[in-house]
Amino acid sequence: MENPTVIKLKPIEATPESFKEFGQVIEASPDGEECGPNDAQLDLSKGIPRFYIMNLRNRPHRFSTITHHASVTQCLGSIGGHVWYLGVAKPSLVDSKEVEKEKGKMAVQSRFGHYYVPPAIDDVHVFRIAGPKFIKLNCGTWHAGPLFKADAMDFYNLELHDTNLIINGNELVRKELQMPEMSENCHSSLEASSEGIGNVRSFSEL
Repeated sequence: MENPTVIKLKPIEATPESFKEFGQVIEASPDGEECGPNDAQLDLSKGIPRFYIMNLRNRPHRFSTITHHASVTQCLGSIGGHVWYLGVAKPSLVDSKEVEKEKGKMAVQSRFGHYYVPPAIDDVHVFRIAGPKFIKLNCGTWHAGPLFKADAMDFYNLELHDTNLIINGNELVRKELQMPEMSENCHSSLEASSEGIGNVRSFSEL
């Protein structure tokens, strides 16, 4: 097996504008403010919502798989507002009616029935999230992480009760992204390695 090719990517600071293709960045608002478009636009209609604190350990600045949830939004935030990172790519779900058409030729069907197009390496971005804010991922947004420098971090997580139990399918897209050691205030580059676009396979989705 050939050594992976290294691609360097610079983490992007997560703001409502920079993250809008993938979901929302929700920041603090004054008490008593009415619900509006800046609040998280959630879709929890296909199951029982689950809101819990998730303890993660040993999540260095690298990943080898990327995931999506086809039927639910997801909210993630660091307890304490610590710096963390998330790899993302835009949703690539395909309507079943479009699969037979030209633009649907690359679509893959999960074992639970829905179709998607595996994202290319060039479509993967890494965002830096810091301070009192959380991320809402749109349905179908590909994501890898949270990633962080500390040995362990706690995150609050809003999804469905079976999001991590029901696997909709596996599309393997071999890929690894690495971020060198950095201080929490450093916008260092991120290294992405793959075995080439042709056999980039190591994706799974929920």
